[in-house]
Amino acid sequence: MLFMVRQSNNALPELLLRLASRLGPLILLTMLSTRSAAATLTLERLFAAPDLSGPVLRSVRISPDGQRVTYLRGSDESKDRLDLWAYDIGRREHRRLVEAKQLAPTDNLSQEEEQRRERQRTAALSGIVEYELSPDSRFALIPMGGELSIYDLSNPESPARRLALKGGNVTDARFSPRGRYVSFVRDQNLFVYDLAHDTERPLTREGGGPISFGVAEFIAQEEMGRRTGYWWAPDEKKIAFTRVDETRIPEIERLDTFAGGTRIVRQRYPAAGALNASVQLLVAKIDEEASSPVNISLGTSDFYLARVNWFPDSTALAVQRESRDQKTLTLLKADVAAGITHELLTERSDTWIDLNDDLTLLERAPYFIWASSRSGHQQLYLYRDDGKLIRAITHGKWEVTGDIDSHGMRGVDEEKGVVYFMANAESPLERHLYSVSLRDPAAPMQRITAEAGWHSAAVSTSAHLFLDTFSTPDRPPSVTLRSMDGSVVAALLPNELTAEHPYAAYQDSHVSPEFGSIRARDGELLYYELLKPRDLTPGRRYPVIVDVYGGPGSQRVRRAWAGMDGFFREYLVQHGYVVFTLDNRGTAFRGTRFERALYRRLGSVEVQDQVAGVRFLETLPYVDPSRVGVFGWSYGGYLALMCMMQAPEVFAAGVSGAPVTDWRLYDTHYTERFMGTPQANPGAYDASSVATYANNLRGPLLIMHGMADDNVLFTHSTALFKTLQDLNKPFDMMTYPGAKHGLLRRADTGLHAYETIVRFLDDHFGK
Repeated sequence: MLFMVRQSNNALPELLLRLASRLGPLILLTMLSTRSAAATLTLERLFAAPDLSGPVLRSVRISPDGQRVTYLRGSDESKDRLDLWAYDIGRREHRRLVEAKQLAPTDNLSQEEEQRRERQRTAALSGIVEYELSPDSRFALIPMGGELSIYDLSNPESPARRLALKGGNVTDARFSPRGRYVSFVRDQNLFVYDLAHDTERPLTREGGGPISFGVAEFIAQEEMGRRTGYWWAPDEKKIAFTRVDETRIPEIERLDTFAGGTRIVRQRYPAAGALNASVQLLVAKIDEEASSPVNISLGTSDFYLARVNWFPDSTALAVQRESRDQKTLTLLKADVAAGITHELLTERSDTWIDLNDDLTLLERAPYFIWASSRSGHQQLYLYRDDGKLIRAITHGKWEVTGDIDSHGMRGVDEEKGVVYFMANAESPLERHLYSVSLRDPAAPMQRITAEAGWHSAAVSTSAHLFLDTFSTPDRPPSVTLRSMDGSVVAALLPNELTAEHPYAAYQDSHVSPEFGSIRARDGELLYYELLKPRDLTPGRRYPVIVDVYGGPGSQRVRRAWAGMDGFFREYLVQHGYVVFTLDNRGTAFRGTRFERALYRRLGSVEVQDQVAGVRFLETLPYVDPSRVGVFGWSYGGYLALMCMMQAPEVFAAGVSGAPVTDWRLYDTHYTERFMGTPQANPGAYDASSVATYANNLRGPLLIMHGMADDNVLFTHSTALFKTLQDLNKPFDMMTYPGAKHGLLRRADTGLHAYETIVRFLDDHFGK
């Protein structure tokens, strides 16, 4: 270092000698070495190992017996290839249980598994990406490479045992509730495997072509948050499962383009206004192979099977049936012996009803807990099993909601009569774990997590412990095991920014975001996050990148560690950009009035609010209002296009990734929730189409898309390419052969994509 300093500046040696005489050589060397540790982020480093966020624990859970915490973790050599680990609570030690390469040196995924991982947003990961613990906590079930393995946690030296299946390419594998069986789907049929006898047998045989059993259809996985198509009864004697018939869904031919050629994919894609799959709910007895399954009567032909739960006594199902227009959600109780259902309760809305996973059926009393936004904010309600409302459990102008979804319930201690839930009662920008009495309506709720910031809690089966994953914008996620009063049992992952932390070299150049708020046209409070270069040059005006998503169900402005998105924003800031993020009206977790401002008019209020954000930026002395760019992906890509075309005088350049361009081309459940059908509301669809405003485009535009995207089809971009060409509008494009919707997260495509974005912005705004 001293040699490099001398070579770069001849005036420094004399200064260093004077400092050494005053401070002492040891102190001076410490200062210099600390300074040398500071580094500027590179895009390559974002994808390299080890992970800049430090050790990342995925799928963290407390074992049913409360003796250990299991999790998935990448290695220092390959941060995205995951192994199975456990923390022994009694011994206070971590141990790797199963290394992915011991089970399979490489991943060998079927097309069904590839699609399932794309739906679950785990496509960028490899190795062991999912696992399940047996009810007695002795075994771990590990699906990998289409095969299933069992690991004995009581004998840690023994290798994982591969099940003797009659075929591969299994998906959605799980233990039965008492651990006697493993269930899974293969070749569109549902199977059970008897662990005591090492035998498998099919519960269904007719799956194939457009017919599948036990599988969550595309809409359920992609838009409804339902990842499975089968549900075990608690007594392990019965299993409920779906029969999905996609015959009536129009089959489209999608051309997936790869580097070495093309592949024609026939996909039954339920576009807005078209027919959905036909879904039946059946119940079969496990020990009666010859008996026919019971068909559960759901009472209507055009509906969504939203959720299925078993009542604790295994005699009935709780079935959530959502109407096609998503304005009605009915909770049915189904007699599994007769197949007859009756209504327990019905939620109705003038706009739409959001689905959640908060239904909790109590085991010790004939009651259940239900979440509803009927008050304007999602709160918890107590019902009898016959559907009679007892009372509201929570109250307030805030949301019972999870970390990044609407799932807020975390557990119930029935013995003590306490409900545990996540909420944003302190601030929309934070999440905390709370408790409230199930018995005493007058008892106030209690906040359990103390530190200001973003918490995500996983409560144990017994509701005696919880895992607290906590972060702030300046502190990467830590994982702490706590008692239900919030006291620390064990710091599983302190993840402190010590000198050894992967982010330590960049900490000196880290930029802390500023949070604030502005008002929308209708007076609603809009929260923003602002990052600016650390050493602003007086009198200099900087270009701005507005980083958008802005769609329903989202929240970008959070007092939380931002991971990959945050690192890219850091990169832009360290290279001379101001980065601004605003949660416009229509985004989530602010109540129904705020969220439903975009009903039947997608691409309208979102743009208005983003423009209001830029008007605020124009009041800042260091912002160059002539150099404001916008960047977004998916819905953010759509919004970036609408900003460029509806407000060309505001946004000077834009980058749009994997954008929806015409909602007629997107799927039923997502689109119709906000827009109705194209047949009923053609004017709304025209007003929300990018093509309607394409002639207004003035500034430079880069459009990026994966050429094998099965979520936002590549057709969205090709249609816009043609529109812009017909209008003689110049634009840039970057397409990725073989890439799907999540290409920005994958190391093989993400680095090139980010470099392309930065090069485009630098070219038009000046580096």
